[in-house]
Amino acid sequence: MRIGIEAQRIFRKKRHGMDMVAIALIRNLQKMDTSNQYFIFVNEVEDTSPISPTENFTIVPLTPSPYPVWEQYHLARAVKTYQLDLLHCTSNTAPISCKAKLVITLHDIIYLEKLNFREGSWYQRMGNLYRRWNVPKVVKKASCLFTVSRYEQERIVRQFGMQPEKVKVVYNGVAGHFKRESPEKRKVIQKKYGLPDTFMLFLGNTDPKKNLKGVLKSLALLEEKKVDFPDLVMPDFGKDVLILMLKAINSPQLIHKIHLTGYIPNEDLPSIYSQALLFLYPSLRESFGLPILEAMACGCPVITSNTSSMPEVAGEAALLIDPFDPESLSKGIASLLENREKRQKLIERGYKRPQLFDYQKGAKETLLSYTQILKQE
Repeated sequence: MRIGIEAQRIFRKKRHGMDMVAIALIRNLQKMDTSNQYFIFVNEVEDTSPISPTENFTIVPLTPSPYPVWEQYHLARAVKTYQLDLLHCTSNTAPISCKAKLVITLHDIIYLEKLNFREGSWYQRMGNLYRRWNVPKVVKKASCLFTVSRYEQERIVRQFGMQPEKVKVVYNGVAGHFKRESPEKRKVIQKKYGLPDTFMLFLGNTDPKKNLKGVLKSLALLEEKKVDFPDLVMPDFGKDVLILMLKAINSPQLIHKIHLTGYIPNEDLPSIYSQALLFLYPSLRESFGLPILEAMACGCPVITSNTSSMPEVAGEAALLIDPFDPESLSKGIASLLENREKRQKLIERGYKRPQLFDYQKGAKETLLSYTQILKQE
């Protein structure tokens, strides 16, 4: 079989969730499949460290271009050029014109729902518009859809009126380097980013679904109640945007409680998780929530949301709060700050939780689906 995998962003310097999932899939397929021919299609190449070519895995950089042009023109042409039997698009969208069998990993359909987050950056809004145009068209052409949770499977089946068996759940997993780091390694990373000795961690961006505004409001409530809380560390976030958000909630003074680090590479995150007193992940909507498991694997107690996929991922190993209510989050933070025993119980449960999610198992299920699809006439 000649199989193409769309992985357009995996060689950029600043990689995020979907990029890491695609990398894990490719690495595991390389280990288990030496017979089929794979072509990994990428956009701009800034850092080739995540994936190395092997005898049957060829990395193909296509003409660097904006994503819609790259996908609809250059990727569609590559399907013909490389005479693919199957194309797997790993990040929600796909070429409208595709002569090969098509498989799509549909991480989520948030951009199609009534709960439509119209805020966020210009880039995020344009991305959502492209998905709204593309996804309803390509899901009808796909031989199979993968998604990352039972929750999202139900949403997709309901949205498109399709048979549940066409939408397969392949859970994300936790990369092996996410583990409790030694005090020595933590000290090195702490010094690298100038981190305080004690802090809470929040991973998010300007996407409204990440609920930064709710996090900031909850901190303001803690301050109002004179609760002594540690600084909040926020990677990959701009100071100017933060100042505007703090002004919008009438709490500009909180800037002194927030530590901005800039982008943190994936390989440094385990030390950050290991050092954090609490990890805050109160998203309004997620299809999976990979950082929940990453934090747990590093021995960090997690506060996350009682909505969408997050209870499915976290189980009983996290403190669940209502992300639409800043009071709920502030109470959750306060309860864990003052109760060391409660934090320890979450840590112990958290170590066990990531073991239920395995990238290798997901890759096996994916390869089996490839084989079944290509056997169909």
